[in-house]
Amino acid sequence: MLRDIRKQYLFSVLDEQSVLPDPFDQFQIWLQEAIESDQLEPTAMILSTVDEQGQPHSRVVLLKEFLHNSFVFYTNYEGHKAQQMAQNNRVSLVFFWSALERQVRVEGVVEKISEVLSTSYFKSRPIDSQLGAWASPQSQLIRSQDFLEKQFQYYQQKFGDDVPKPAHWGGYAVKPTSIEFWQGRANRLHDRLLFSKEGGAWKISRLAP
Repeated sequence: MLRDIRKQYLFSVLDEQSVLPDPFDQFQIWLQEAIESDQLEPTAMILSTVDEQGQPHSRVVLLKEFLHNSFVFYTNYEGHKAQQMAQNNRVSLVFFWSALERQVRVEGVVEKISEVLSTSYFKSRPIDSQLGAWASPQSQLIRSQDFLEKQFQYYQQKFGDDVPKPAHWGGYAVKPTSIEFWQGRANRLHDRLLFSKEGGAWKISRLAP
């Protein structure tokens, strides 16, 4: 029974004395520990957007760059999430590292990064991933998987080993207004430390679990 599933969280603690005063520095430590752990897909994050009807939409994307003021991911500029971000630039991110009993919630605003940065990252991708960006009309209805395979083969023959970045593909940067760090604790008395942006400084508050 689902109601009988229980897990006791005993891995670590998070308190005001040990947390770093800058949330980006704290995130960098946790991200590195997740990468070095047995965590599957440590850079996976849930991106939530809201459409024009107010309906939330969530999906998993991959963190590809972590700068000191933003979380960067790449996607198709014509897909559903891109359309929603164009209408409403307020988004949220969630990282869940079960191996470390940790979660990070990010709320903020999103904007496109420069074409120069997007092109630089695109060229660093495996050739098949570059071709996939051309082959997939993201979020559109398609007839079958065979359609994608034929699209892939078409662009493979067209570009060979020199694939240009599509104009409809590039990066976004999420700039946080708040970041919450959650550490699982015994008896469901979890640690929740919230960093809120106030002016140019970060305020740290503790939330009840």
